[in-house]
Amino acid sequence: MTSAAESIVEPVLPAAKMHLVMPGAPVTGRVTSNSICMRGKSSSFVRHVEIDISGTPLEGNFRSGQSFGIIPPGVDEHGRPHKVRLYSIASPTWGEDGLGRIMSTTPKRLIAERSPHRKDDDPSDHSLFLGVCSNYLCNLRPGEPVQLSGPAGKRFLLPVDHEAHDYLFLATGTGIAPFRGFMRELLEGPPAGSPAAASWKPCTRRIHLVMGTPYRTDLLYDDLFVSLAKKHSNFEYHTAVSRERRDDGGRGEYVHQYLERRLDHFRKLIASPTTLIYICGLAGMQVGLFQMLGKHDLDRGFLTRDSQIADVSPHDWTEEQIKRRVRPTHRCMLEVY
Repeated sequence: MTSAAESIVEPVLPAAKMHLVMPGAPVTGRVTSNSICMRGKSSSFVRHVEIDISGTPLEGNFRSGQSFGIIPPGVDEHGRPHKVRLYSIASPTWGEDGLGRIMSTTPKRLIAERSPHRKDDDPSDHSLFLGVCSNYLCNLRPGEPVQLSGPAGKRFLLPVDHEAHDYLFLATGTGIAPFRGFMRELLEGPPAGSPAAASWKPCTRRIHLVMGTPYRTDLLYDDLFVSLAKKHSNFEYHTAVSRERRDDGGRGEYVHQYLERRLDHFRKLIASPTTLIYICGLAGMQVGLFQMLGKHDLDRGFLTRDSQIADVSPHDWTEEQIKRRVRPTHRCMLEVY
């Protein structure tokens, strides 16, 4: 627990350019590569897609942690042009090429059966539904054009001074995308010839990444994180697999359950006044995490509690109370979808 004498170190975030390209007037990028980024065979399909944005206002003007828009071609069921979909940038700030000309993202195919959501939906229609933009993006081949907008986001960013903080990165599914960019920016560095190479130094602060997936085969960019953990003693890579038994025979667990089970390992990091927590993934993942922090008196500096639950023990917080009455501070970056 942080003592009263220890002052919390608030993050200073860099200025981020936003909305340089609007969805109504998109620019054209071109796919340079498209590859599977999963650990093994799975019922899911997630790809790593790189896009050349040379000559557009996006070139050199995005940051890791931001997102950008994809406008799929064609029209919807009402005959209107498809709306923009946002995707997290998976590149470091200098891009895949070190020059800010190629950025990447991590799309997951949406493949599901139809089910009734509205009163006029046919309850007997269980035909296959394919997500419009996710499958379009996953199907693109190198050289093919894609309409883009953005960038968007100014809060889910690494601080200006990387060495001023320790880091706890928490991801589920494609929420790992921004952390791929973060980790390359903190530990891998820009390629030779990049203007950023002259001033870059690896981060020496403590960095922990917890990746949550249903199955081990669903782990994304696993080879990158394993490699970085072997090279850098200050970085620890953890996996929380929810639908498989652990190596010790225990039941599968979600990210917050993994943290709680290993709290002796994480307590000092979380209690440090310099630590920042970043959470990215499916909406709702913050519920268990916020409650876990509150239960163990580790939420100071990361969360604020509404006055209506000021006297309610975190053990008794309901999901609705957490979603409506508990808010992250500037030291707890939350990006859920």
